[in-house]
Amino acid sequence: MSDAVLSIRGLAKTYKSGHVALHPVDLDIRRGEIFALLGPNGAGKTTLISAVCGVVTPSAGTVTVDGLDRTRDWKRVRARIGLVPQELSTDAFETVLATVTFSRRLFGRPGNAAHIERTLRDLALWDKRHSRIMELSGGMKRRVLIAKALSHEPDILFLDEPTAGVDVELRRDMWRLVRALRDSGVTVILTTHYLEEAEEMADRVGVIRRGQLLLIDEKAALMTKLGKREAVATLAEPVADVPPAFDGWPVTAEDEGRRLRYRFDADGAGVPAFVERMRTAGIAYTDLETSRSSLEDIFVDLVGRE
Repeated sequence: MSDAVLSIRGLAKTYKSGHVALHPVDLDIRRGEIFALLGPNGAGKTTLISAVCGVVTPSAGTVTVDGLDRTRDWKRVRARIGLVPQELSTDAFETVLATVTFSRRLFGRPGNAAHIERTLRDLALWDKRHSRIMELSGGMKRRVLIAKALSHEPDILFLDEPTAGVDVELRRDMWRLVRALRDSGVTVILTTHYLEEAEEMADRVGVIRRGQLLLIDEKAALMTKLGKREAVATLAEPVADVPPAFDGWPVTAEDEGRRLRYRFDADGAGVPAFVERMRTAGIAYTDLETSRSSLEDIFVDLVGRE
């Protein structure tokens, strides 16, 4: 992929015990996109991110960032990456300002007080800048982790379950921040159990289970291809059973024949065909509701297949 800022080829991880945490993965991440990696606990999301960031040593495969090999050009590659881990691990006795400033220096970046202040303000941490980490709430500590990851102005930001266990306010702040980062050219890869986040923000979605990447697709295309749709008609007069006009159609009668439910996918006859069939069959209705699967419905359907 010509516009890929991150290219992963054959990345795999097998532990000495023989446990395969990650089967070979091929993945290209586009510059400036938001990519959501979805999967249940133990699916391999953190292993994949950790292998890319160098936290875990992969058993096989290559990672390149803008053409730089992660192994040969480790320092240059790592300086391009920001990582927000799941675990809250910060120096409890340091102040917010000190720990974020130190993180920037770790990557050899020159001091930039204006950038640090802007980052802390964006995360509603500026008023807490002189507080020690141990004095902060769990949500505030999560904000500090994000500030640390952004301190050296990375091109690629990994967010591993960034809003797990945090309040709604922080989650909204995160959504706003992620969009602003994408708009500024930062590439964002996130894992999340809050699937509405992926549906709200992601440009593309990958689904991983048992260490295997099941699919990668544009969010909209995924919704179109796998999303189920339905129309529910409330009838003017109840029917004893599904009318013969719908023989062979995925239509069911509900609520003692007061409603007809029509389930279809992207390739099926749509709502207009359903309405037209009722009209020609002389079936009057007083209300018609339509809906489509959410990304969560699709995700549950995919990972639930055994």
